[in-house]
Amino acid sequence: MRGDLDRLEAALGYCFKDRKLLERALTHKSRVYEKNLQNVLDDNEQLEFLGDSILGFVVSEVLVARYPDSPEGRLSKLKAHLVSSSHLYEVAQDLQLGDHLLLGRGEEMSGGREKKALLADATEAIMASIYLDGGMEGVRAFIIERVIGDFKPPQEGTDRLHDYKSALQERTQVLKLPQPRYFIVEERGPEHAKTFLVEVRVGSNWMARAEGMSKKSAGQKAAQQVLRRLTEVE
Repeated sequence: MRGDLDRLEAALGYCFKDRKLLERALTHKSRVYEKNLQNVLDDNEQLEFLGDSILGFVVSEVLVARYPDSPEGRLSKLKAHLVSSSHLYEVAQDLQLGDHLLLGRGEEMSGGREKKALLADATEAIMASIYLDGGMEGVRAFIIERVIGDFKPPQEGTDRLHDYKSALQERTQVLKLPQPRYFIVEERGPEHAKTFLVEVRVGSNWMARAEGMSKKSAGQKAAQQVLRRLTEVE
């Protein structure tokens, strides 16, 4: 477990003083019920509740600072995207969070490590655990780096925020294809200016690679390529 948590901390960009907080953030209620534990605080649901509030505040703070001339309605749309389950699911995939979840056997057998809602909730719990362990500055840095990243809003008058990874997942479900899998192929450059090469695979027949200044943006570009090819075939 220690080696796995070392790897996760490296992905998070945060080193915990109290790793029990991290372990709790990764613990789904199914694991607690299966072990017949009596303390409800052993699962991550309360952390998820706290993380949701922290995320909303930090995203609002950053958007107001970045776009001081934007009206409230515009900022609300941007915030809704950044705090959405679909977006947090992408963040969880970039972190490979599913590999670290502590699940009950039933949840494990039903594919819990790939469930969008479960992974989004765990991402919020992670934020709360960072806050409790290191304060507001630690979690603010994580949210800016991993959740907001190099997010660019669409031009005024454009309502749609393109989420190619979610669109690809939905399309593969419709076509009864395997779920997309994302892999970090290469990281290049110094810590402050890294470039990532990400590969996405859908079964054995569909694959694409793309580069970006973050894992998230590279994954989006790769997903867009596969989605375009699937659409052309249809």
